[in-house]
Amino acid sequence: MELTRDGLAKRLRETRANIIFIKADGTQRIMHCTLMKKFLPEQIDVEEYISDKSKSQEALAVWDLEKQDWRSFRLDRIEEIIWA
Repeated sequence: MELTRDGLAKRLRETRANIIFIKADGTQRIMHCTLMKKFLPEQIDVEEYISDKSKSQEALAVWDLEKQDWRSFRLDRIEEIIWA
């Protein structure tokens, strides 16, 4: 299955995942994240916020479950996805 930004966002709206990726500084990170509404902070329009945070089609903004804040990563830097 080809990894697309929209496909990954759709799946993260349904479940949580551990995304293993390489950060800009070259280090590896494991991010426990989701886009499930029950985990997100209250706001007017999640889709608008995600679009604003991640204007590039190469990146995706997600809710980091450990940091309890929005974080993003580049799709081309993903090494592995472990679905919850």
